[in-house]
Amino acid sequence: MSIADNLLKYKKELEGEGVELIAVSKFNDATAVQEAYDAGQRIFGENIVQELVEKQETLPKDIQWHMIGHLQTNKVKYIAPFISLIQSVDSLKLLTEINKQALKNKRVIDCLLQIYIADEETKFGLDHAEAVELLMSEEYLAMKNVRITGLMGIASNQASDKQTKDEFQELKVLFDGIKVSFFRKVDTFKELSMGMSGDYKLAIEEGTTMIRVGSSIFGTRKIKAPKA
Repeated sequence: MSIADNLLKYKKELEGEGVELIAVSKFNDATAVQEAYDAGQRIFGENIVQELVEKQETLPKDIQWHMIGHLQTNKVKYIAPFISLIQSVDSLKLLTEINKQALKNKRVIDCLLQIYIADEETKFGLDHAEAVELLMSEEYLAMKNVRITGLMGIASNQASDKQTKDEFQELKVLFDGIKVSFFRKVDTFKELSMGMSGDYKLAIEEGTTMIRVGSSIFGTRKIKAPKA
């Protein structure tokens, strides 16, 4: 099946679910992204800054780019002029840098706090207490150029459906709690990004508003990751 056919399949599945499809284009070349764009897709996720910047420079300017991978503070400046959403904020230090670079670009950058929910040591993210501590910190409360619009999480690899559902439920409970405690009257805090190619159906059942799908749309990745 073509990229366009794959996208159509997902759009039909998601119709009426209130769930946004993020096409994860990492390691796919600009031609593949353009094919998805021509099929109507406008939101793409990348996890390597250099690759993201290169694509943004050559592809249509109405694309909404999401940073979904671990982001180093010294790389924020390269994406701050154009990024639509940074899904992977995993520290106050990183959020502080995003705020700084957003101010320089006279922008407010939307961000998701990445929450650690997986039973693995290789994943990044804040634990529950760290997320609450960040939101209560004087540093965050003073920021004017970032906007926390929700949470993101990545479930354990090769986990059972039960474990995956439990992890997604854990994130949804935290989302609901943070919404009530910190964003009760803030309409923009509404995004819960969880679910990828292998577990997106479980994520939809547990209340996700965004799924991040790559290989099921683009097939085998076509380019190697650029060196950092």
